[in-house]
Amino acid sequence: MSPIVRKSKEKFSLPSRYYLVIFSIICILLMLLTFFTDFHLSGANVIVGYTIVPCQKGISAVGTFFYDKKELLKEIKALTKENEELKKEIDALTLENAKYQQDMFELASLRDLYNMNQGYTEYEMTGAKVISSSDSNWFNTFIIDKGSNDGITTDMNVLSGSGLVGRVTDVGPNWSRVLTIVDDNSNVSCTVLSSSDNLIVSGDVLKLENGYITFSNLIDDDNDVAVGDKVVTSNISDKFMPGIPVGYISYIETDSNNLTKSGYITPSVDFRHINDVLIILKTKDITE
Repeated sequence: MSPIVRKSKEKFSLPSRYYLVIFSIICILLMLLTFFTDFHLSGANVIVGYTIVPCQKGISAVGTFFYDKKELLKEIKALTKENEELKKEIDALTLENAKYQQDMFELASLRDLYNMNQGYTEYEMTGAKVISSSDSNWFNTFIIDKGSNDGITTDMNVLSGSGLVGRVTDVGPNWSRVLTIVDDNSNVSCTVLSSSDNLIVSGDVLKLENGYITFSNLIDDDNDVAVGDKVVTSNISDKFMPGIPVGYISYIETDSNNLTKSGYITPSVDFRHINDVLIILKTKDITE
């Protein structure tokens, strides 16, 4: 008979994760024992001191860490919400401020028109707004929001700010086109207020970039006209009412014929910024 061979018993072992679970359960039981009983053992105290207390500190530290993170997230969410609300308030205030500034600008413009209207009480006038302009930076021509339905006709004089803007050239039922005195096609018969000498004021696109329009045909034998003299529309103009401010002489020179003078005029009106105008509701009667 063959000898009986006994199989050696396999060694029993637990996976390491089970040890961790068992150790954790023991720790929890000991923690509960120390928290809810008066159980005191010197050996147990030693074990607690070396095992449970560090675990408690670690668990407490982890708990504190996650609590702080939770509170930080809550604070971040609150600050984010508050920041969004503040942004909305800022946007609303920005729009309100822009509207306020626009209202103030319109009020100043209307006040200027009112003051000008008070200076020409002999004329019946109506106000209008500019709704479209030429493509350039200067208001050479533009469209206003009043037309034949409002009594507007061609050649009516248009004023703004401190003086003459131009005249109406085309009229529709609820719109009109204005040709300004700074346009190349514009010529206005004017007078130097201080000397009563006549001259012709013309638009000039090249000089306009420097803020000037030109004048010519000034006869000034006594050299009475000087820089700074005021220029107004003359009585002999066939399109414009007399005495309307046009601008101030900024440069003057004698022509090559030694008979006449020419130069530049700074307009009374800012032709880069025209928003509201006054229209004189009559045209020049050359038979007057």
